[in-house]
Amino acid sequence: MKDIDDSRAPLLDHLIELRRRLLHSLIAIGICFGVCLYFAEPIFGVLVRPLLAAGQNKLIYTQLFEAFFVQLKVAFFAATMLAFPVIANQLWLFVAPGLYRKEKRALLPFLFATPVLFTMGASLAYFVAVPTALHFLLSYQGNLGGVQQEALPSVAAYLDFVMQFLFAFGLAFLMPILLMLLERAGIVTRQQLVAARRYAIVGNFGIALVLAPPDAGSMILLAVPLVALYELALIGIWFTERSRKTENANA
Repeated sequence: MKDIDDSRAPLLDHLIELRRRLLHSLIAIGICFGVCLYFAEPIFGVLVRPLLAAGQNKLIYTQLFEAFFVQLKVAFFAATMLAFPVIANQLWLFVAPGLYRKEKRALLPFLFATPVLFTMGASLAYFVAVPTALHFLLSYQGNLGGVQQEALPSVAAYLDFVMQFLFAFGLAFLMPILLMLLERAGIVTRQQLVAARRYAIVGNFGIALVLAPPDAGSMILLAVPLVALYELALIGIWFTERSRKTENANA
């Protein structure tokens, strides 16, 4: 019985450590949520700028609690992004003790590159994709068979629309990190990725079709960077392969 209890001790230690890291992350999100809730209206004001630029200056809400819950969602999304450095640091503190020195050196660049690539994708969505989609979708306003057709989007629907763009583009831009981690883990090789390039192009357009809103312009705006990022991942894997070969030769 003593042997069984001793074998459980490391697992309990890991669970206690995991609980502590999750607690620190939740505290960071809670503090950021309180700050972001205070500034929820200015943050939402930033999100509606593409809508104003497209010529739409009115948002409605059809349920009494809709506007309130929209402010909560805005604060939560903003708090999650603001607290990401703390969350990433807690994840690193939990994982790092079980890694070798080489594994730590290999994982750290991916950890720093994740928020950068996500921000690049979200910025492309905010400054290019969202305005383009809004101009296209709002162009259906006007006289339709003698009936005046007017767009009156609700605050909740617009927030979901913008967040779909931001998160879809942000997550899609993390594809190079995913591919490089898969190659680092030995699941795929660069030669396999090169051979599958034509299928990857079709797959990237499929991903864009699922993640992006249904208009063709948005799909193309997401698919083209995905194809470019796939090629960027192949270049990054080529450099890491050369670095590993050099290290092995010097060892």
